[in-house]
Amino acid sequence: MSRQLVILVEFRLPATNLPRFLELVTANARQSLAVEPGCRRFDVALEQGRPEGEPLVLLYEIYDDEAAFQAHLALEHVKSFLAAARTLVTAQSVRRFDLPA
Repeated sequence: MSRQLVILVEFRLPATNLPRFLELVTANARQSLAVEPGCRRFDVALEQGRPEGEPLVLLYEIYDDEAAFQAHLALEHVKSFLAAARTLVTAQSVRRFDLPA
């Protein structure tokens, strides 16, 4: 059996864009958990102590495996979120981890 896949995504964005971004990302997280059998966890967090000018939003996602993550990326709600997010963020990074058994 393959190990579960952990995805960490960091978004930096202007504070003025934060309310709209949080609305979009939390809807995406809820939808992912509701309709994707391979999506086990999808948390949205804000970094503490950041300067108000450029907040950092962290996504912590767990998928059954690589195939489940690729299926996630192919869904329309994810594509729509990513397209909208591009207009709101100034930087984005993605890191991948294996979750030990």
